[in-house]
Amino acid sequence: MELSNETVRKIRGLIVFTALTTACLWKYDVVVRALAFVFHIILPFVLGGAIAFVLNVPMNFVQRNLFHENKIKGKKLQKIARPVSMLIVIFGVLGIVAVVMFVLIPQLGTTFANLGTSIQEFIPRVQEWAEDIFHNNQEIMEWVNDLEFDWNKIMETGIDFFKNGAGSVLDSTITAAKSIVSGITTFFIAFVFAIYILLQKEKLGLQAKKVLFAFVRRGRGEATLEVLSLTYNTFSSFLTGQCVEAVILGSMFVVTMAVLRLPYALLIGIVIAFTALIPIFGAFVGCAVGVFMIFIEDPVKAMIFVVLFLVLQQVEGNLIYPHVVGNSVGLPSIWVLAAVSVGGSLMGVVGMLIFIPIVSVAYALFREVVYLKLKQREMTPEEVEKI
Repeated sequence: MELSNETVRKIRGLIVFTALTTACLWKYDVVVRALAFVFHIILPFVLGGAIAFVLNVPMNFVQRNLFHENKIKGKKLQKIARPVSMLIVIFGVLGIVAVVMFVLIPQLGTTFANLGTSIQEFIPRVQEWAEDIFHNNQEIMEWVNDLEFDWNKIMETGIDFFKNGAGSVLDSTITAAKSIVSGITTFFIAFVFAIYILLQKEKLGLQAKKVLFAFVRRGRGEATLEVLSLTYNTFSSFLTGQCVEAVILGSMFVVTMAVLRLPYALLIGIVIAFTALIPIFGAFVGCAVGVFMIFIEDPVKAMIFVVLFLVLQQVEGNLIYPHVVGNSVGLPSIWVLAAVSVGGSLMGVVGMLIFIPIVSVAYALFREVVYLKLKQREMTPEEVEKI
């Protein structure tokens, strides 16, 4: 039987694929090292793309509202609209970093110093309460009476670790210095690459389209662009909504805790704002930190904080989140929970953040496929619901 050229080409491709797969499995350690080497090379550009994606959302907002075509006339002003918008966003991010470094970190140091004193004062009170409650149970009383907290000893242990144990962890000071220099260099390259992407994004997008349609059929190319557009819109909507919602929630805690005269209002509000970026579970982590810190100082105020947290969570979940975030990701609650659980298991906190938009995109694409199949069978979703 004579084989056609197309069949011979497919057989040849199958043989090459099988040979490559066998070689990779046989020398998997070499393949892993090669992939690690390639990832190390492209890491600055991957990081730069991620930075550009994050900065592009507020930059578009600034450019759209401050430099709208109807508001500003003239080609020169339109040309500088994007660089000025980018500089505004970069200085805004640097301002936030400066606030964290010069305001939050000193406040955090003072809080930890006060926390050590509070714990030292709290342990005798715990021992008194335990004596009143468990005076008939000698085992519990012995354990409670053995409780000790020496803040100076803890600090000495930490200093000894950095003097002695850190050497074994970091191998040597030279290795640590190389790691720091390498990290700074990687971040600098990534940041420069991100700026180039932001300033030339239309040109880069056009070049990517030309490459795509040069090697892919038109139908598949258009489908790819549609998927990429859906992915970008979903990620940007989710990122914007989560950040705004976290800021609002943190501000609500700072104001209400200050009104109720609860301790550590600013610090706990900032912690809850950052942890609220993690969907579903994040705010509860901040609540646990806040309860612990307040409980050391005053257990009654800790109970008030728990009630306040439950109230604000209801307000946030029923009023703020639906309006601020809304259905930006278009994902049912059960799949949001599944995405957070799977993402957290695979990639930790980062997985929790990125898996919701990823699952949302997959959900939207699968829904379109389902509706297309129903249309081919001459059925509508409404008809299926009635069956």
